[in-house]
Amino acid sequence: MASLVQITGNVSNLWQQDIWLGFISDTRVGQIWSWRTLFAVLLLLIIVFLRKSPKARWQNILIAFTATLPLIAGSLASHAAAEELSVLTVLPYALHIILAGIWFGALPAFLLLIYENNKNTKAKRGNAPEYKTLMRFSSIALPVMLLIILTGITVADRIFDGYYAALVATPYGWLLSIKILILSIILLIAARVRAHWLPLLANDSQPDNASPGRTGIRKWVRIEFVLALLLLFLATVTANTTPVKHALIENWPFPFRFSILATWDKPNVAVQVWIGVSILILAAGVIQLGQLRNWGFKRLIGIPALLLASGLAIALPPLTIQAYPETYRRPPVPFDAMSIANGAALFNQHCVECHGHQGMGNGIKSRTLSTKLPDLLTEPHTSEHTPGDFYNWISYGMVNTDMPGYAEKISEEDRWDLVNYVHALSRGYQARILTPEIIPNKAYIKPPLFSYTENNNNSGTLQDFRGNKSILLVIFSWPQSQDRIEQLKQAYDRFSEQNIAVLAVPANELAAAELTQIAAELPFPVVTQGAAEIAASYALSRRTLTHPDIIGRGKNHPSHMEFLIDRNGYMRARWIPSIDQTGWSDIDKLYQQISLLNRENMKIAYPEDFVR
Repeated sequence: MASLVQITGNVSNLWQQDIWLGFISDTRVGQIWSWRTLFAVLLLLIIVFLRKSPKARWQNILIAFTATLPLIAGSLASHAAAEELSVLTVLPYALHIILAGIWFGALPAFLLLIYENNKNTKAKRGNAPEYKTLMRFSSIALPVMLLIILTGITVADRIFDGYYAALVATPYGWLLSIKILILSIILLIAARVRAHWLPLLANDSQPDNASPGRTGIRKWVRIEFVLALLLLFLATVTANTTPVKHALIENWPFPFRFSILATWDKPNVAVQVWIGVSILILAAGVIQLGQLRNWGFKRLIGIPALLLASGLAIALPPLTIQAYPETYRRPPVPFDAMSIANGAALFNQHCVECHGHQGMGNGIKSRTLSTKLPDLLTEPHTSEHTPGDFYNWISYGMVNTDMPGYAEKISEEDRWDLVNYVHALSRGYQARILTPEIIPNKAYIKPPLFSYTENNNNSGTLQDFRGNKSILLVIFSWPQSQDRIEQLKQAYDRFSEQNIAVLAVPANELAAAELTQIAAELPFPVVTQGAAEIAASYALSRRTLTHPDIIGRGKNHPSHMEFLIDRNGYMRARWIPSIDQTGWSDIDKLYQQISLLNRENMKIAYPEDFVR
């Protein structure tokens, strides 16, 4: 019903028949709800039918299997519904719910068994059926709980999608943090019951009502059950809360954040972190030692807690760096050729004098500054900081440096364009590892996105080819590339057989006569609108291991470049005739690389449309 209100947004029409029918037939949530109801009714019918037949093991197996079906269907209606529906995608969600059902469903039976009075006062201590049953449950509950934690981590990792900072900065993260805290308390209670109260119950010789073991177990399992109910409620609320990957952290609430990338190479950081980790491992060992030696509850919790706090106090501070309100703000401007081209123009206007033409921190004014500028091209500066960090620096400057703020001079969208350009510089330099030969099943380079209009007035985007075709992107000059364009024209039928698209992008603006000459009887399109921005942004990926091109202004762009972009959207190979010499001049070698791409069955997420 809550889902129906969310979808329709209308409470007054909630009981109209057509609203319900439309919800069930036209929405995915409604269809899944129908399947859940169907499976629940099936489970009820099986239970009613089997109640009248003799008890057998297969009946329990059948009931248990049928009981999992509504849970599996329910997992499809949660955050798994936002992902690709496949067995590997849904499996962690389904297992997490099923295992949680096993644990939570067994708690009432556990309590019921404790509350029943054992009238057989002559039963031998340690051999009572009650004790054996409770120990069996405890033995099963341990691996089940470990699997719940493991599947929970897997599910959370998919939902967070790398934005782990949202754990303390979004409603979903806050709810999950509370769940983790409650689960930790439940685990402590379960460990205490297993290590202390169950053995005490086995050795009890007193009457049932005065049994310390029974009294202790009854008390703590009741608390565990109440906490489990609260955990179930929070899980329900969390499942209906916007997941982290779609939630926005507009204002980071802390003046610091943790970053291994930005701190690990600093002096003594690794040593401090490993010392802290060693103390954390010691804390885990002390817990095991305390259980073996039957320490008191306060001692069993206090000493490991002290070690835990000490380990964290030593390991975490070296990993902290300064953060800003915009640190985890997601860019509103996509990482595309138009944005990068505008960012390049803004960089030349406002930043070149200090940061240099190639962003290496060697501009004409750099020697007069009080601080050494970072190398934005060859050093991992962009990977060590978030896009939001760069946005803050560009907007408001950097404290205790000569970096000024441009919030009053440059619009918000243009500042994000500058952020995109800085990342394009770095990604372009990373592309120097590319050669005319692909590395099978290895995808690293995320190319700039782009939209375009063809010479026949058709339009499209780079993303249109994802999951469908690989692309041969040809950046050409005219008439220097005339022979190559003719060669590609003659080979186009072979490309079509391999399901590859060819896009020809002129590096310079073409006259109408030149465009007519090029496009005459050409089987693949020539990009007209958007060509200059595409050529300029992909020229940033011109560097190779043998020709790093890091000295000077970096304005000598190759007259011809070709890129192979796979069906997942990753740049996989590149040929620059002036550097790689023969390379793909032999069409058979290019055809071989295309065939290798087509034979791949690599499952990998598409590149993000925004920098991260």
